[in-house]
Amino acid sequence: MNKAITEGVVFMPTPFAAGLDVWSSENGRPGDDTYDSAANAAFVPSDQDFGGCLEIQKSASTQRLRYMGQTPMLPGCYLRVTARVKAISGNLPAVRIAGYPALSNGSQVSGLTVSGASVNLTSYGEIVEVAAIIGPGNRPGVDMVWGTAPVFAHLGLDLTGSNGGVVRIDDLVIEDITSVFHGEQLAMVDVRDFGAVGDGTTDDSAAFEAADSAADGREILVSDGTYRLNSDVTINSRIRFEGTVTAPNSVIVSLTRNFDLGTYIDAFGNEELGFRKAFQSLLNNADHESLDMGGRRITVTGPIDMQAAVNNKDTYAQRRHIANGQFYATGDTVWEPEVFTSQATYSASDDDKLTNVTNVANIPVGALITGNGVARETYVRSKNVSAGEITLSQPMGAATGTQTFTFTRFKYLLDFSGFEKLTSFSFSDVEFQCNNKASGIMLAKTGTVFQVRDCYFTRPKHRGITSIGYGCQGLLVDRCQFLSSEGSEPAQDRISIAINCNANDVKLRNNRASQFRHFCILSGSNSVVQGNHFFQGDGQPNGVRMAGLVLALRSCNATVVGNYVDNCFIEWTNEREVDPDFSGGFGFAGLSITNNVFLCGEVLPSFAWIVVKPYGTGHFLNGLNVTGNLFRGVGAVIQQAEKVDTSHADMNYGNMKNVYFTDNTFKNVLKTTENPAVVTHTQSSTASTWQIPGADVLAFGGEARRVDAVVATDKIANSANVAQYAMPYAKASRGTNNDRVDLYWPSAVSGQVRVTLRMDV
Repeated sequence: MNKAITEGVVFMPTPFAAGLDVWSSENGRPGDDTYDSAANAAFVPSDQDFGGCLEIQKSASTQRLRYMGQTPMLPGCYLRVTARVKAISGNLPAVRIAGYPALSNGSQVSGLTVSGASVNLTSYGEIVEVAAIIGPGNRPGVDMVWGTAPVFAHLGLDLTGSNGGVVRIDDLVIEDITSVFHGEQLAMVDVRDFGAVGDGTTDDSAAFEAADSAADGREILVSDGTYRLNSDVTINSRIRFEGTVTAPNSVIVSLTRNFDLGTYIDAFGNEELGFRKAFQSLLNNADHESLDMGGRRITVTGPIDMQAAVNNKDTYAQRRHIANGQFYATGDTVWEPEVFTSQATYSASDDDKLTNVTNVANIPVGALITGNGVARETYVRSKNVSAGEITLSQPMGAATGTQTFTFTRFKYLLDFSGFEKLTSFSFSDVEFQCNNKASGIMLAKTGTVFQVRDCYFTRPKHRGITSIGYGCQGLLVDRCQFLSSEGSEPAQDRISIAINCNANDVKLRNNRASQFRHFCILSGSNSVVQGNHFFQGDGQPNGVRMAGLVLALRSCNATVVGNYVDNCFIEWTNEREVDPDFSGGFGFAGLSITNNVFLCGEVLPSFAWIVVKPYGTGHFLNGLNVTGNLFRGVGAVIQQAEKVDTSHADMNYGNMKNVYFTDNTFKNVLKTTENPAVVTHTQSSTASTWQIPGADVLAFGGEARRVDAVVATDKIANSANVAQYAMPYAKASRGTNNDRVDLYWPSAVSGQVRVTLRMDV
């Protein structure tokens, strides 16, 4: 690269023959003294060695010669100044190349080296060549490192030493030798050529920006060294790192043309720090919407606080994406949960807060709360230290009053809890390798449409994905693998949970979860759970099974379709209600369970795949659709596919509404229950009242509350075996348990009928 050739830049000064009025004896500035008509200087037109040359008698301690023309100092450009000198008579001086670096207004740039090495003249008539290289970068061979501040210079030489000597000076040569430093790599610019020092202390931010401005399609090279960036830097050119950079947490480094994790790791020399700075740029630059990890594995030595990495914002609402890599937890004690106990008061009148919390300052946001009556997966969403209050992720259930609670803060590979709101963020093709040390992802306090797809959560210690508030609104989890480290533990002893959600509109689709305590706890409504396989077996004979899917909202309006529910069950509760007794509303409403495969083995006969668990009295079903499912026991015979868990209370069977439990297939299940249920009754002896039991056929052991149809399937005859053509009338809810229907005939008859019963109205 030679700018004199490629861009027509003029570096060469005019020859002495053109006049000495442009050659100054001072700094070369306008108004300075020149050698034109000077008593100690003359132009010699025909020197035997030089031809035309300048003859000077040294009369000052430093006899200066400066070209008054403005030699441009271009970014990334290196100039060599060469002078040929010989002594004629008198004292022998020393000679050095020198210059005056100037700003655009002509003032001198201070703090720079302005002269090269001195060469002593040792004999008369001997031609001595003196040269020096001037350039922006601190490179080997550069005599005067000027950085990028000078805009132009007045170049020349100095005579030093004893006065009185006479020397002759050939025309000065100034040439662009940038190619010496760049070699043949014409498509590259080095940040050192634009003033970068690379000593780890000097702020090289301006040099990086200058290199980017000058690159013009070429690649930027960050050569060996440690470069300090104290200001935000945006590089819009391709960039390659041989050296590394350091920057304060608040400084944003955006590499827009090489926005990938590998480049950031090269830039900062550390995988974890490189990811933090790349994520910071992702949320601070509009030129990129996704971060490609490039298949890299990041060794994570401690929880990554994602909001602290960004540093300058705690809300974000534009789509951003991270893809294609692995986070690998390493270390031990850094991942240990923090555990605190503190007394606090919970009130039904303010059911999303704990008040009068002792030592509230010590309790971390995101801590799991446990205590008497506390609903599962209740977390600290925020805290007010001055008020002594904690805001909860959801109401915590029938835990009113004052008690000592336990607060456990799990540690996550990626912790978004510092964000007040995060919307439209997503991961794909990422493995969260927790190594039985860390948990996976903690979501922001609020936000919508966080998406995780095609990801692996491998061996999380405590949790896979955790919501501590409403950052799970519209959460999408698709085609992910959740692999527990607790496969060897009995199901009831496991502690890990793959997912919990508090908000509405969650969609879990086509995931696989193996041997957690629970696959998912959903505390919001309008969720879709589709196409998942969650397996929680443990190989224990007559083993205890835990809920795979927990629906912790009675009016859940959820769809559970096409799943493989393997050695676990669906549990539907109202555990978050402060007053769990029914006092109004729809009851347990709005659940559709269709076209799933339910399987179990090595369990007690009392096991059931669908369990309704009211935490208070008076509750009832109001909108439940269980159709098209396969219920199968393997190596075990199950009493019934569904049941009510009466640990806290039974249901109000006399108020059931809109329950459909039909078209299911049962294998190794004793009671093949339905609603509506069709019962075939044969009356062998004549009677005017036929009693038809429904306890063994109606879903949930419900009451026989309604008769929809009675069809005679054989001759209805009197005692004389004469056919009778009268119709009976029916009365429902008969018997001690209201689980019988009675048919009343005008006279005593015998025969056979098919009766359609319902346990709802």
